[in-house]
Formats: sequence, C-alpha cells, structure tokens
Amino acid sequence: MKITTVEPLPNHMLRIKSGRRAAVFFDVKPYLDAPVFRPLKDPAEFAKIRNGGYYVEWECGADLCADTIKANMLKTLDPRHAPKT
Repeated sequence: MKITTVEPLPNHMLRIKSGRRAAVFFDVKPYLDAPVFRPLKDPAEFAKIRNGGYYVEWECGADLCADTIKANMLKTLDPRHAPKT
C-alpha cells in the first residue's frame, strides 16, 4: 500500500489515503505507551508527521509502516474515536 496523504486528527487518529481509495483511519492510541511513541502523547508532537510513501514518521523517531497501517486500519471512523470538536 502506498500512502498518498496522511493527516493527523485529534484524539491520536490519522486519516490516510492510498491511491484512489477512500480515506481510512488509524488509531495510534494503542502504541502510545511504547517508549518511542510516548512523545506523541503531546498533540504538538503528534502533528509533526511526515508521509514517507510506504510509512509515516514523526520527528521523535516513531514510525509506522504501511503494512501495519493496512492491517489495523479502521474503514470508518467509529464515533468513540471521532475527533473532539
């Protein structure tokens, strides 16, 4: 899966597009207790995401490969994970 766009959302969610497919969502919260992901608990750090095409990465060194995203993506945004407005 090649990632064409990635957008950080509130509540530690990502909106990801791959090619012509509809956007999918990825919940980063289950990863936040791992040492490399802990800085992402800060929303300002979470927003510092970069699209690497076949992975996404943050300035702190945390990254997720496209295979991990594809295996754990949410097709629709569950209201429990929806960004708080």
